[in-house]
Amino acid sequence: MKRREFLRKSVLYGSAVIFAPTLLASCAEKQTKQPVTVHHNPHKGKMSLSYFSYELQLRHTFTVATYSRKTTPDVQVRIEYEGYTGHGEASLPPYLGYTTEGTMNFLSKVDLSGFDSPFLLEDILEYVDSIESGQTPAKAAIDIALHDLIGQLTCQPLYALLGLNPDKVLDTSYTIGIDTPDVVREKTLECADMFNILKVKVGYDGDEEMVNTIREVTNLPLVVDANQGWTDRSKALDKICWLQSKGVRMIEQPMPTTMLDDIAWLTQNSPLPVYADESVQRLCDLPKIKGAFTGINIKLMKSTGIREALKMIHYARTEGMHVMLGCMTETSCAVTAAASLSPLADFADLDGNLLISNDLYSGVGLCDGKLCLPQRAGLGLKEE
Repeated sequence: MKRREFLRKSVLYGSAVIFAPTLLASCAEKQTKQPVTVHHNPHKGKMSLSYFSYELQLRHTFTVATYSRKTTPDVQVRIEYEGYTGHGEASLPPYLGYTTEGTMNFLSKVDLSGFDSPFLLEDILEYVDSIESGQTPAKAAIDIALHDLIGQLTCQPLYALLGLNPDKVLDTSYTIGIDTPDVVREKTLECADMFNILKVKVGYDGDEEMVNTIREVTNLPLVVDANQGWTDRSKALDKICWLQSKGVRMIEQPMPTTMLDDIAWLTQNSPLPVYADESVQRLCDLPKIKGAFTGINIKLMKSTGIREALKMIHYARTEGMHVMLGCMTETSCAVTAAASLSPLADFADLDGNLLISNDLYSGVGLCDGKLCLPQRAGLGLKEE
């Protein structure tokens, strides 16, 4: 069965039609259930931490300006407390520089026995952050699992726990990776009638061909991610002006992180908003990029999770910056966590679970191009 056919076989969520790729994929082909070895943290306490490695299988080869891949390493995390289990996830795309082995080694050092309750979020996450520098995906996995756990303990969906209105969730863009014109055309046709905005990967010699190919089959608004692929600011500005004429709404990370002054010049002269991605990882990076970008793309795998992402959102707003919520290729665990924050953002690029064929859960869905949050407690995940 072609992907376009099973994408159309949507799953009902209440009375709304949602896009649930894990269930849809099972209609088309049996998902491969990978044998897993669950590692239990040796430290004993009221909260029990366990984790296992899991390889995410991409539906299509994922190509950006600098590399291609068909899989993404991933580590799944569980925190158990008083009969409840919180789920978390560390997605490890190669460009982040973290490995499965390093992530699991970090998790083995986490000792939650000194904390009586998962509600001690600030204390727990400050401790976890202090164990070792970096390792942001592993820290995010613990953060997400704790928030899921607290939501279950209080019988509240995560968005309610954060005081957010689920009716204000955003449309999510859907990513069209770099490929041949025929494949780009096919990918676009598969998804164009299910989304209200598409994301296009550019940053190489074929930028114009890529966008023109998409425009042959759809007039949907576009956002563009150059993944640091442009190095000449004048040429970059020319491209942005051309992209604006093609219905592009914003530009993400147009130039390398080392070219901050050039990016600042580009932002000042650009007719479109320019968002930072690789140039901003955590809260401490925001003062460094002040004035160089219109907005920031926050990803939980970079920010160490929900707690710090919230702080980044509020800081960005005080500086008059726009906010985008993004993701890696991830299961519905991490994507649902990020989607729960989307009422606070201007753009959402939360399609990581839609790009894989072996999601472990059903969680956030899609209704007429808009994110649709589960109403169950915590993340509201259902294991597949």
